[in-house]
Amino acid sequence: KHDKPLELFCKTDQTFVCMLCTVLDHKMHDVVPLKEECEGKKVELKKTEAEIQQMIQKRRLKIQEIRHSVDLSEEDADREKAKGVQVFTHLKESVERRLTELIDTIEEKQKTTKKQAEDSIKELEQEISELMKRSTEVVQLSLSEDHLHLLQSDQSSNIHHPPPTKDWTKVNIRQSYEGTVMRAVVQLEETLSKKMKKLVKAELKRVQKFAVDVTLDPDTANPELILSDDGKQVKHGDVTKKLPNNPERFSLEPCVLGKQSFSSGRFYFEVQVKGKTEWDLGVARESINRKEDISLSPQNGYWTVWLRNGNEYKALAQCHFSLSLKSQPQKVGVFVDYEEGLVSFYDVDAAALIYSFTGCSFKEKLLPYFSPCHNDGGKNSAPLIISPVRVN
Repeated sequence: KHDKPLELFCKTDQTFVCMLCTVLDHKMHDVVPLKEECEGKKVELKKTEAEIQQMIQKRRLKIQEIRHSVDLSEEDADREKAKGVQVFTHLKESVERRLTELIDTIEEKQKTTKKQAEDSIKELEQEISELMKRSTEVVQLSLSEDHLHLLQSDQSSNIHHPPPTKDWTKVNIRQSYEGTVMRAVVQLEETLSKKMKKLVKAELKRVQKFAVDVTLDPDTANPELILSDDGKQVKHGDVTKKLPNNPERFSLEPCVLGKQSFSSGRFYFEVQVKGKTEWDLGVARESINRKEDISLSPQNGYWTVWLRNGNEYKALAQCHFSLSLKSQPQKVGVFVDYEEGLVSFYDVDAAALIYSFTGCSFKEKLLPYFSPCHNDGGKNSAPLIISPVRVN
């Protein structure tokens, strides 16, 4: 513009200027030497370059982490496949063995039936032979013209009576196979049940390794609940305490959450339910509404099981699913695999699986969920107790 070298930089207008420009057009602007501005830009570029290199390094480390995760996943998959092949091979062998025993039993019965039939036929044929012999004697005597001989023979023999024979009306050769298959199935079920118990026991030991220390959060507890000082026990009281109505607190239902939240990985905890006639246990997502009546279901953010009326157990899925348990749990284990979308409940003492929620989609923090339910005039006064995990 002024035919002068562009030796300066106007920071105000972000443009290159000459010495004459600073006097005429940029007198009140922030003008610095071009070299100085370049040095500043170089510093900024080095800083940017360092940030970019740091971002690159982080992403390279992430790639390594992902590849390592894939390797671990493949190892887990191979281990589970090998375990699955072993388990199902044993189950298949058990089924085949029971089938072989069933067929052998039926064939042995049939063999016995056939032998009894052959013996009976032989005996019947013998009796028929004796009867035919007697019949011939009777016919011959009846045709005799020697009256003296006829009368003497009639008096001196049992010709009027058939030879001794068996009462065949009570003899039944046919075998009954009714219930043979069902008995074999029951025996197979008992065998599989024992194998399943061993599997569940091994699985329980595995998940117990992910035990976490859970304590109750008093800020979430309904005012009717009584929590122990150590945060490990909760029961329903007869008095509603005056407590701050903070957003975290359950207002209507006798519930409380754990202090600890989980947004990845696996965790496990155990709760003693001995002496109770009603309880709810499980996990809940952090965003549940704590000021309304609760409808326990995964759709509402709860993965739970409950006990009602002393012996009615249900898994609270979309539809409440009744559970048929062989024994009443005294201690319940709760296991969560966040990435796998799994929530499992175990009868710890019996080493039995109570129920599993599978294919869950977790997108926020999960917290342990407890409800000792109402006191019921003292019938349900026993507390829920968070117990230390002891691997058997």
